[in-house]
Amino acid sequence: MAESSFPLPPDAYPCPLCTDALRDPVTIPCGDTYCLECIKIYWDQFDHIGVYGCPQCRASFTPRPVLRRNLPDVQHEHRRHLPELTPFPHLHRDSLCDFCVGRRKKAVKSCLMCLAYYCETHVKPHYESSTFKRHKLVDETGHLDRKICPQHEKGLELFCRSDQMCICVLCTVREHRSHNIISAEEERTEKQKVLVVTQSEVQHIIQERMKELQELRHNVDVLKSCAQRAQTDSDKTFHEMLQAVERWHAEINQMIKANMQAAMSQAEGYVERLEQEILELQRRDAELRQILETEDNIHFLQNFPTLCVRPEPMVPKVLINPQFSFGEMSKTASDMKEHVDDICKKELSKIAKTVSETPVYILLPRNGDKRLKVPSRADFQEPKTRADFLRYSCKLSFDPNTVYKELVLSDGNQKVTRKKTVQFYPDHPERFDGFSQVLCREPLSGFRFYWEAEWSGEFSIGVAYRSISRKGKNSHSLLGYNDKSWSLLCSDSGYSAWYNKQDQELPGAPRATRIGVYLDYAGNTVAFYSVSETMELIHRFKAQFTEPLLAGFGVGSSVTLCQVKHNPLPY
Repeated sequence: MAESSFPLPPDAYPCPLCTDALRDPVTIPCGDTYCLECIKIYWDQFDHIGVYGCPQCRASFTPRPVLRRNLPDVQHEHRRHLPELTPFPHLHRDSLCDFCVGRRKKAVKSCLMCLAYYCETHVKPHYESSTFKRHKLVDETGHLDRKICPQHEKGLELFCRSDQMCICVLCTVREHRSHNIISAEEERTEKQKVLVVTQSEVQHIIQERMKELQELRHNVDVLKSCAQRAQTDSDKTFHEMLQAVERWHAEINQMIKANMQAAMSQAEGYVERLEQEILELQRRDAELRQILETEDNIHFLQNFPTLCVRPEPMVPKVLINPQFSFGEMSKTASDMKEHVDDICKKELSKIAKTVSETPVYILLPRNGDKRLKVPSRADFQEPKTRADFLRYSCKLSFDPNTVYKELVLSDGNQKVTRKKTVQFYPDHPERFDGFSQVLCREPLSGFRFYWEAEWSGEFSIGVAYRSISRKGKNSHSLLGYNDKSWSLLCSDSGYSAWYNKQDQELPGAPRATRIGVYLDYAGNTVAFYSVSETMELIHRFKAQFTEPLLAGFGVGSSVTLCQVKHNPLPY
């Protein structure tokens, strides 16, 4: 039997701490959910340290997050509609003890000196023996291989600020000679301050998003109530209209009936008088026949004066007036129907146009400006000049975790250059290892965005879902060769547009060393322009975006993200 799509009851999600059904569930910033009392008691133990962690994923929080009960329906509604979230899966993976024989236990600590994993049993010598007092134990987070220098196979203990990467002692002799180098611990202390601020901002954003969620749910309920009220009002109005039509129908029928009765009454009078006149004429005819047949000349002559007088008509001749017709009443009913149809069509067409041109939801960029106003209809027009496009300009930066091993970032991650030598970047699940490509950090969704890039050598520019493959030299990880990316390939010989292995040559496209990209996420289009005041279109993709997008680049020689003047939207 197929798995049910209905939401599971609350007791189907036990608390990881007490293993019972969730009581007053709260979701902490990393996304895990606990009983309010359980996580409160657990965190009380760490008040003296000031750092609070998640018992499951071991994410740490400073200061102590504020606990608020989940909305009654948010948790289960989200579980029904959204996939399970695993925040930053590359930060942790379960590892097994290197010293267990037979069935290996789960590691709880790793030693940065021994470069090995230890379970609760085998880690004890590190606590009890003075031999290991200089060894540094850390919570097991997996990826111990990433703590070893890939070139010298020594532990990574230092940090090169010049190249922004962890290095070993031997790296300072040659590869990072004369660079700004400090201990990893010092650098961590500095960067931790930044992360604490970022975490505080994230927690603040979570609180804001929860408020927005409540407001959105409330507004959706208001919309639903408005729709139901409109439907009720419409039903009432049309019911009244039907009653009015029935009245008009009855009135016309009554008018036809009254006219018919009046006409019948008049006709009966005329018929009666005509019948009486005919009887009178028949009596006169009988008298004339009698006098004509008599042989008494005196009698004939004596009655002649009376009988020779022509009889006067008693009833005028009756004709049906051709100008009177019951068909006129039928035509009036037909005209009334046509007038009603015309009015309904006209009004319905008018309201349908208004409804189709008025969006229910207005998507605003989150630029931190609290003085946001509802955009006017002009703000939804397609941009034409460069000034129009710059209204949607966004600041992007290359993501070091995605950069290919032969690419070097510079200018504050605004420029990427391809080198012949391999760069020693740490392994990362988001890094491209088959093609000379890089993505930007900033996710793009919901609204309109615009950015520009200058290039040299063969180059591709486009957008991709975060879920695009990063590993292997195949179509799954190459921009434009799969259903997760759209790209424009640029070279000295011309342009071609690529999506899902399908290419389109663009022979007449204007040449330029600066390309502008305009993404209308809500409108499901991404377009590439030759940058000038008139912004000549090179190619436009129509798509159906289902995930946030990232700006992506294939680098032949170098690519620079241009610092275009940011003109925030005027609302």
